[in-house]
Amino acid sequence: MASTACQKLIEMGTKIVAVGRNYAAHAKELGNAVPKEPVLFMKPTSSYLTNGGTIEIPHPLESLDHEVELAVVINQKARDVPESSAMDYVGGYALALDMTAREIQSSAKAAGLPWTVAKGQDTFTPISSMLPRSMVPDPDNLELWLKVDGETRQKGSTTDMIFKIPFIISHISTIMTLLEGDVILTGTPQGVGPVKAGQKITAGITGLLEVHFDVAKREKHARS
Repeated sequence: MASTACQKLIEMGTKIVAVGRNYAAHAKELGNAVPKEPVLFMKPTSSYLTNGGTIEIPHPLESLDHEVELAVVINQKARDVPESSAMDYVGGYALALDMTAREIQSSAKAAGLPWTVAKGQDTFTPISSMLPRSMVPDPDNLELWLKVDGETRQKGSTTDMIFKIPFIISHISTIMTLLEGDVILTGTPQGVGPVKAGQKITAGITGLLEVHFDVAKREKHARS
């Protein structure tokens, strides 16, 4: 699949479905129990930011948390897909960041409210270009890493995912139809932490790709 076709696939997508707490060490670092089934939440496709872009911290926040994740890109309509054939629905992979306004998320969790405002704002899903499936023969054995200003913050392996990709696809497809270009974020390894305006994030899948993003404060816009 040519790189333009790969990029178009992500642009066609209707939704981002994210899996929370899919690495035991990350669940523990945030004080959460390790889940018995996938914890799912949604992000809008308007939150995408392409490589080289600037992540915006909304007013009045001073920082956002970074979460590096393997993204799975769906290549065809998937409904009630059996786990045994789930990988046939994968068009490729990308590296994504699930940027999180942790204070907003903590307040929402305490009040039993959704996480949308903490996870779904513009620029909150920085994403790489897509790697075709043929370039990633073993998605269960990839090293993901993230650095802030050159200092390693996150480094983990997809080997440590609690729920593996075929199960995740099958499970989500029993709840909602996945469409061509939809993206599944598969969870983040431990080491999440804050980034502030002026800092630079680099992240990658070892041996396959690397992305770079600046971080800035979003300009305040008066409400009319």
